[in-house]
Amino acid sequence: MKNPSVKQEAQRMVEELAENATWDDLMYRIYVRQAIESVLKDSESSRTLDVKDLRARFGSQP
Repeated sequence: MKNPSVKQEAQRMVEELAENATWDDLMYRIYVRQAIESVLKDSESSRTLDVKDLRARFGSQP
C-alpha cells in the first residue's frame, strides 16, 4: 500500500480535530507527526545509537 501524501495526512489531521480545537492543537499534531517521521527515517538509515553505546559514551549507568 502506498503511503498517504502530506496533503492527505494534513486533511486527516484536520478532520480528527475537535470542533473547538485551536491553531496550537493543529500545530502540535503536525509537530509530533514530523518528529516521529524524522526518527523513523533516522532509524531506517542506521543513524541511531544503541542505548548501551549511548550510556557508555556519556558514562551513565542503567
